[in-house]
Amino acid sequence: MTTILVTGGTGTLGRHVAERLRTDGHEVRVLSRHSRPYAVDLREGGGELGAAVTGVDTIVHCATSARGGDETAARNLITAARRAGVGHLVYISIVGVDRVPYGYYKSKLAVERLVEESGLGWTVLRATQFHDLVFRVLRGMAKLPVVLLPARVKDQPVDVREVAERLAELAQGAPAGRVDDMGGPEIRTFDSLARAYLKAAGRHRPVVKVPLRGAAYDAFRTGHHLAPHHAVGRATFDEYLTSHVARPAAR
Repeated sequence: MTTILVTGGTGTLGRHVAERLRTDGHEVRVLSRHSRPYAVDLREGGGELGAAVTGVDTIVHCATSARGGDETAARNLITAARRAGVGHLVYISIVGVDRVPYGYYKSKLAVERLVEESGLGWTVLRATQFHDLVFRVLRGMAKLPVVLLPARVKDQPVDVREVAERLAELAQGAPAGRVDDMGGPEIRTFDSLARAYLKAAGRHRPVVKVPLRGAAYDAFRTGHHLAPHHAVGRATFDEYLTSHVARPAAR
């Protein structure tokens, strides 16, 4: 069995990847800003990062931040991985990063390029949005008296545990380059997802679809963030809601 480092290993995705790899018998190191003994801020790098990657066969890079810094973090990780002789770097990205001109997506695409040009053996998997993210967005929107949604936008949420299974599988194989995208089992309008959440949560809110402007909105409306030909996920958003929503009294 091999030694595998999971960055962001306490996060939404990373913790499931780490659990799966341990179940499969690997030695797993979890790296995050607050996880001992590998408490490292990848944006800062340093000796602690070098120690974390020493003796590692494969890195699964799940750490990310919508607040910025992903490119710096990736450069530091790649530099340390090269010095340590790591053989395989697996990176999780997002479907549509090369077609949706949205700031966070541009950063993820830049990290993809860094991984590809790293000189390491590499694998990149792009996935659609996790159920967890869609759920958090809708829960936040439902706190307002009216749920305002971008008009004519669809989504294809996928179960994070299924993405973790795929990443763990890739981490245990040889470097494969850019592999097939991974999408959830259903493409649904955002309106449909919102109404499903409201019903599951027992909330009554009017839903208003608002047309927006801009290149990023146009790309989302066109569906560049979807993977209709790779709808390989199994768990649906409704199934996620059944297990994650504690229904309060209607209000």
